[in-house]
Amino acid sequence: GPVAETFRLIQGAMTEEYVRSTQGVFQFELSGDGGGTWYIDLKSKGGNAGFGKPPVTADVVMSMSSADFVKMFTGKLKPTLAFMSGKLRIKGNMALAIKLEKML
Repeated sequence: GPVAETFRLIQGAMTEEYVRSTQGVFQFELSGDGGGTWYIDLKSKGGNAGFGKPPVTADVVMSMSSADFVKMFTGKLKPTLAFMSGKLRIKGNMALAIKLEKML
């Protein structure tokens, strides 16, 4: 589905530089179609992304609908706007959340 495809693209776009400059683990709690728990690990060597809980404790947990997640990662929804309109809930390290937004 679109969520799995988005995580595959994220995985493919990862670079050592992103991992080095971000040093964070992001967990996504997605509701709706293709939802569930997904993660982006920008802390471990080489980085990783996929379905399920991250291999280490997440620094940031983001909750949103899977449709909004796909929109956000394809540039159709600005993360700041999603957050301010209540479509995106963030728990944890806000500074890291902002770093992830820059990566988008």
